[in-house]
Amino acid sequence: MQQREEKQLESALESIIQRVNDLKNSIASMIFRVENEFESINWPTFLDNFALISGQLISLSKVISHDKCPSLRNYTVLPLLLCPEKDEQLAQVTEHRVTTFSHDLVPDYLRTKLEPSAEKKMLQLEQKAAALTYENAQKQVAAYQKVIQHVWDIISKAREEWEVEAGSRGSTQQNSSVADTHLLVAAVGMGKGLKLGPNPNGQPNPTSGGMMVAPQGRPAGQGQIPPSTQAMTMNKAPSAIKTNIKSASQIHPYGR
Repeated sequence: MQQREEKQLESALESIIQRVNDLKNSIASMIFRVENEFESINWPTFLDNFALISGQLISLSKVISHDKCPSLRNYTVLPLLLCPEKDEQLAQVTEHRVTTFSHDLVPDYLRTKLEPSAEKKMLQLEQKAAALTYENAQKQVAAYQKVIQHVWDIISKAREEWEVEAGSRGSTQQNSSVADTHLLVAAVGMGKGLKLGPNPNGQPNPTSGGMMVAPQGRPAGQGQIPPSTQAMTMNKAPSAIKTNIKSASQIHPYGR
């Protein structure tokens, strides 16, 4: 019976040590990322690390609370040898965190209760919480919830702004169109795509940029007054002398 309990304890301790080492490595990896990759680490990765640590803690608690695992509270750890000198084997086992197993360190490492000062402070807080009335407790809870909600709103807004900024950085905004540029060059250089409405007076069309538009059925430049001559005629003052211009065929000396 005793040998069976010893085997169960040994198997349970191996499983517990393995899960504790996994948990220790996950915490060390997370601390390393926070200290060295704080600017590049993103929120989903941070949450994944928390989820991994939480899962490992749950797995450890299941091993401890399993039926085949003996109750560790029934066992006591006692130091067999205390030495103030440096122990290389102990340093190697504890990854150089503990180098000596002396009289000063053993009470701290094998402590099953809090320190007297911490235990006294915890007792004071428990007494203060017990003396608090229900109404005051509800008011404090409401105040804490309001503060937490305000902080949550700030974090949510900042997260939305970061996502929008990251999306705008990822996709470059296009401010020009190559097809529209080609159409504009063809319209300015070759008049492609321009539609000029007919003007029976032969005057410049205001929608054609000042160009002369000929009436339908007559080519441009035929039967029209040049713009310079037309402008001079319009600007010339009317003369007060009346002249009678006869036809050239009536005054020709060599009549046929």
